[in-house]
Amino acid sequence: MAERVLITGAAGFIGSHVADALLARGDRVLGVDNFDDFYDPAVKRANVGDACRSSAFTMLDADVRDAAAMTRAIAAIQPDAIVHLAARAGVRPSIAAPAVYADVNVRGTAVLLEAARAAGIARVVVASSSSVYGNASRVPFSESDAAIQPVSPYAATKRAAELLCETFAELEPRLRIVSLRFFTVYGPRQRPDLAIHKFASLISSGRPIPVYGDGSSSRDYTYVTDTVQGVLAAIDRTRRSDVRHELYNLGESQTTTLAQLIALLEDALGRTAAIERMPPQPGDVLCTFADISRARDTLGYAPAVPIQDGIPRFVAWFRDPAQRGAAAPR
Repeated sequence: MAERVLITGAAGFIGSHVADALLARGDRVLGVDNFDDFYDPAVKRANVGDACRSSAFTMLDADVRDAAAMTRAIAAIQPDAIVHLAARAGVRPSIAAPAVYADVNVRGTAVLLEAARAAGIARVVVASSSSVYGNASRVPFSESDAAIQPVSPYAATKRAAELLCETFAELEPRLRIVSLRFFTVYGPRQRPDLAIHKFASLISSGRPIPVYGDGSSSRDYTYVTDTVQGVLAAIDRTRRSDVRHELYNLGESQTTTLAQLIALLEDALGRTAAIERMPPQPGDVLCTFADISRARDTLGYAPAVPIQDGIPRFVAWFRDPAQRGAAAPR
């Protein structure tokens, strides 16, 4: 059955793919984004180019911290569900501007949840991050882990947002909230400052890529279509009346070292990377690795794109300007 869905951060990398997927299944979507200058707003507008051609999609320029704007947005579409993806992202930038990250990621989440509660919206899906686990000693990371030692302001704000969701769900029995811990999402439309996109640009132009540490750090890279499948499953999960606040990891449940990632990019691009060795950076974790058994069992989450396939798909998009802003190749 078609639904009405409000997406915050809809013009971002993941948000634009979620919007496209919801439209493809017949839903009506109101996208909210403030088009800030964290990276080029023109890139974000291109991200929603396909969606904006649909009569079932409306784009609203608004900031999630603006309570009046969020109230108006909710009233405009009267959504069946809200997907809250708007956030200030990035571990290293958060160290330089922790107050900004707290304002957007914590206060913004509180504003959005309160607007939903006040309007009687029951179903909310909220984006969190694998960074909340910090340098956990046990891998793979499980949702039952304490996650109380974040190593960056970004991670701390994402954990704080999860706790706000827990609190709102406890105080308002009508609310059904699912928080999703994303693990290093990549693919077409990936932000230009993130490693895979940044490295592809540098390697293609013959410039050196900065490698922090010895290349042994590892990540659970997740192709964007797999993440989107998990987001849509979470939206559907909130239809259940017995949901209060639930946490799920969305990863591939496999790890790739930085050195292996560079080799995959070199192979897909047909060029050798020049390496600029840099010291390890504060806030970076050594490893991320998702235990996805809970998401598999409850959401039916089934990641299907291993990184060996995902990197060539990303490079195909990266090399074709006509695809910029288009849907991810499958």
